[in-house]
Parts: sequence; C-alpha cells; structure tokens
Amino acid sequence: MTDVDYSSPSAQFSANVNRYNLFTKDRYNLINILGKKQLNTLENTSLLDIFLSRGNIVEPHYHQNAAELVYCISGKVTVSILNPFTREVTDYPATPGEVVNIPQGWWHYEVADVDNTHLLAIFDAPNPEVILGSDILTFTPSNIMAKTYCMNENQWNNVISNVKPATYIGPPADCRFTVNPHHLFHQPHEQYIPYQYRPFPFY
Repeated sequence: MTDVDYSSPSAQFSANVNRYNLFTKDRYNLINILGKKQLNTLENTSLLDIFLSRGNIVEPHYHQNAAELVYCISGKVTVSILNPFTREVTDYPATPGEVVNIPQGWWHYEVADVDNTHLLAIFDAPNPEVILGSDILTFTPSNIMAKTYCMNENQWNNVISNVKPATYIGPPADCRFTVNPHHLFHQPHEQYIPYQYRPFPFY
C-alpha cells in the first residue's frame, strides 16, 4: 500500500535527473541518481544514470536493498557478476538495447569497453542503497583483515594505501598504471562494431 499523498500540493510527478548528481569523476565519467528522495511520488522504483569512458569501472559493489537491471543506451559495457551459488564470476557484455539483470545482494561491477558509454541502472526499491568495495577495504580494521587472511598488517596497509572510500568510478584520475580493458574480463568476447550515436550529459 502506497504512502504517497497524491492530492498534496507538494506531490512531484516529474524531475530532471541531470540535477541530481551522485558522483562525478570528470565530465565523461559520472553518475546521476533519481529515487524517492528526488521525486516523492516514486514507489518501488529508482535509477542511476551512468556515463563512462573506455576503461573506466563502476567499482565492485552490491545493493543490499534492491535488484538491478542495467540497460545499455549507447556504447558498450561489460557487467561482471559473482554468482554466490556457483562461486564464479561471469562477464555479460551489453550493447545498445541490451540488458543485464543483477539479483539483490550480488557482488558486481561494470567496465566501459568504448568511450561515451551510457547506462541506465533500474532498481526495484524507492532509493538504491549500496555497499562499495572501496568502503569495505578501507573501513574494515586492518588488523582484522590481516589476521583473518594470515597476512602482515603493514603489508595489508601498504596494499590498500591508495584505495579511497566512495571511489564509485575508477581508476582515479591520477592513476599511474595503465590497464588494457580487454584484460579485465574472464572470458573472450565477440568482435564489436562501435555504436554511432554518442550522447553526452547536459550541463
């Protein structure tokens, strides 16, 4: 049963997603958000509007309160999902018009295969919640991580020293390492002919 008062003067029925930024790495890599906090008549749906350039990654994460449907608007993305039942990571490439479904609570990440990749992530919850890999790595006490996995604590701290909480889109702009995006996946992909329409976010 809805708790929305549709007769209220404050009821909102439209919104501009471009006004609600969740995270910006640069003008080509950003995430906008729309949930009930932004549009108060929403019920069990919300979305993230995601723009990525080639090789950029929506960091590993999971959504504790919602399943996610990733729709590719333009470009090409590879969505990688850890299936907790098979304990395997599988890569799912998507081009315009294709979708990838991510069940609630499953660990996953997205990698842009080409520039000007534009995705719509749709959730079955009024506001998407997330637990980020960067937050897990940085907020879990280092002595717990080191002891759990039989590691030297100083070594662990050195390994994660460049990890920043709430990374959202990596690698960081000042990253000194070059990674071939085609080396990021677990299985070969078909040859891809780039989609011609390349929209940019409006400012």
